[in-house]
Amino acid sequence: MPGSLPRAAHGTTKMPPPDGRPSRTLARLQARLRGSVGKAIQDFGMIAPGDRVMVCLSGGKDSYTLLDILLSLKRSAPVAFDLLAVNLDQKQPGFPEHILPEYLTSLGVPFHIIEQDTYSVVKRVIPEGRTLCGLCSRLRRGALYRFAAENGITKIALGHHRDDIVATLFLNLFFGGRLKAMAPKLLSDDSRHIVIRPLAYVAERDIERYARGRRFPLIPCTLCGSQDNMQRVAIKNMLAAWEHAHPGRTESIFSALRHVELEHLADPRHFDFTALDERRVRTQSAQAGAAHVAAMTMEEEDALIEAAIPRP
Repeated sequence: MPGSLPRAAHGTTKMPPPDGRPSRTLARLQARLRGSVGKAIQDFGMIAPGDRVMVCLSGGKDSYTLLDILLSLKRSAPVAFDLLAVNLDQKQPGFPEHILPEYLTSLGVPFHIIEQDTYSVVKRVIPEGRTLCGLCSRLRRGALYRFAAENGITKIALGHHRDDIVATLFLNLFFGGRLKAMAPKLLSDDSRHIVIRPLAYVAERDIERYARGRRFPLIPCTLCGSQDNMQRVAIKNMLAAWEHAHPGRTESIFSALRHVELEHLADPRHFDFTALDERRVRTQSAQAGAAHVAAMTMEEEDALIEAAIPRP
């Protein structure tokens, strides 16, 4: 029923979260992740009171971390919002379809599994040796958007992190000739959905450490994530080499995405270069007028001095 959240499914085997209290190191890391995610949510207005947030869960470290931190924030957030974990079962051969339902049931998290055989479509359409991720991503996005529209979802949360955003910048720069990355919050092309990326300020290395510490039951992607010839892998390796040689470079690049100066780029669609001449004339006229007002004659200065001297 649109507007209502589906009930949590019930697996057959309980899979409890890690036993015992987290170590001091893990607790500090979680606090840092909570701070980064909370800041991103606030900076970009990602979640509003009453939102129904669909957390897209693939079984990888990023989406597990996203769900875990959002659940933690939800318990202490100043606004009320609902979370629904959603996974798309793409019918990949050997996919362990029991893991996510069992894990989510053990947490008591509402969830839904969408079953759609996109695997067969991708394998049938894409020639052998070509990258599968483009078509796979479009089919997956279509299925998730359709579910969101049918179930009253107001925000779609994806697990892309800071390093994904920077890598996408270079993918578009090197292979697409565009200065474009991933927006932390965006409106879908059909204007029906708001997509958010709460991990936008989080480094991948911190997610890797957190996933190990939390012992998430990770599910590897055998459809497109294992393709070594992907352009994204080459970009990721390039960024890793840069970061090793110059620590902090990835953060610097991401910071640049948050401090864009359009007048120093070259896209007339986003900056009106033709108006610079008119702006110069207006500025000069305003400065000349101000100088004229500020200038005083000798007689005016004498009159002011005389008026300021008290008479006997």
